[in-house]
Amino acid sequence: MNKIRKGDEVIVIAGRDKKRRGVVLARVDADHVLVEGVNVAKKHQKPNPMTGAQGGVVDKTMPIHVSNVAIFNPATGKADRVGIKEVDGHKVRVYRSNGEVVGVKA
Repeated sequence: MNKIRKGDEVIVIAGRDKKRRGVVLARVDADHVLVEGVNVAKKHQKPNPMTGAQGGVVDKTMPIHVSNVAIFNPATGKADRVGIKEVDGHKVRVYRSNGEVVGVKA
């Protein structure tokens, strides 16, 4: 079970974008995620008349390693670790600090 999933709000805990928050857009592979507004690079792009793509310098979100992000706990307002518990026969993710289920809006 993945501890960080698409749609989770995360906070960067290491690197150039430390302390920035964003939403996970996608999991690139088992170890990398795309986070909205984090690790943005400039890419020089050629125009492509077949697709109608404009040329120039564009911003591109690059993957960041999952060890450099932590899930954001809105109850505490800080980064938190995630554990896995079994509730009613289903595995669920819980915050380690307070034991609340991740992603449940109360």
